[in-house]
Amino acid sequence: MAVAASTSTVLVPPLPRLLKTNHVTRCSALPYLPPRLSTTHSSSSSSSSSPFLKHFSEPRKFSLHQTRASSSDETSTSLDANELFSDLKEKWDGVENKSTVLVYGGGALVAVWLSSILVGAINSVPLLPKIMELVGLGYTGWFVYRYLLFKSSRKELATDIEVLKKKIAGTE
Repeated sequence: MAVAASTSTVLVPPLPRLLKTNHVTRCSALPYLPPRLSTTHSSSSSSSSSPFLKHFSEPRKFSLHQTRASSSDETSTSLDANELFSDLKEKWDGVENKSTVLVYGGGALVAVWLSSILVGAINSVPLLPKIMELVGLGYTGWFVYRYLLFKSSRKELATDIEVLKKKIAGTE
């Protein structure tokens, strides 16, 4: 099977120059950087150049210093990871209803996915995100006033949290 290739050339005439000046207009928000100076100079050009150019034309010596962040024990991180996996394995082996845990975990993932879809849909409505921000700010202000501003209400919040922890853990 033979494949034929064709090429075409388009000639574009150069744009006419209205004014011939050496001044170049730059339209940029970035600061102007001087052009790069070549590293090869003849001795006559470097002696006749300004001190500013001599400063840039001299070779610079950079010290290469490499730094690596590490802890005092390199093995402590691997031991922590091994301990973590062994603890998780022990807890998983201790679970009686593994299917229930998997169902709850899958349900949690589905709930997170659905909530992200819901938030995306709410966010696409033009005025609704700003209203939701105002509702969130109002609720935050009420929560701070109700539970965090005064010492007695902070104690009440702490006891409510402890009661909730006991209900969740099933110790109550």
